[in-house]
Amino acid sequence: MPGVNYLAVLVAAILNMVIGAVWYSPALFGKRWMELTGFRHEEAQKRMAGARRAYALTFVGSLLMAYALARILWYAQAQSVIAGALIGLLAWVGFVATTHGANYLFEGRPLWLYGLNTGYPLVSLVVMGAVLAAWR
Repeated sequence: MPGVNYLAVLVAAILNMVIGAVWYSPALFGKRWMELTGFRHEEAQKRMAGARRAYALTFVGSLLMAYALARILWYAQAQSVIAGALIGLLAWVGFVATTHGANYLFEGRPLWLYGLNTGYPLVSLVVMGAVLAAWR
């Protein structure tokens, strides 16, 4: 399909996974996320032992997100790091912050958890948008 650099899509998807791994690591927000969700360390360790399928499906989701963002950037004719980052930000505001916000309001979940769980896609979409637009 014209306008899509598939290598850039692959790199953007990998970046999304790396950002997520760092974001939810104990060094950054992993411990706070576990507190807010009620996960215990032992439970998290059990889940990690069988996480191969979850990571594979998450990577497929990352590829789809990167491809969709690449198409949006192509339609918007974004060809710079700044333009890509701004469109990534707009995608986050329009699709992630709003839909997650409604869920958190109705579920009565902590605002901190909303920030943690939406902060990761914010950073990812901005970085992915910058990479995809600059690498067209």
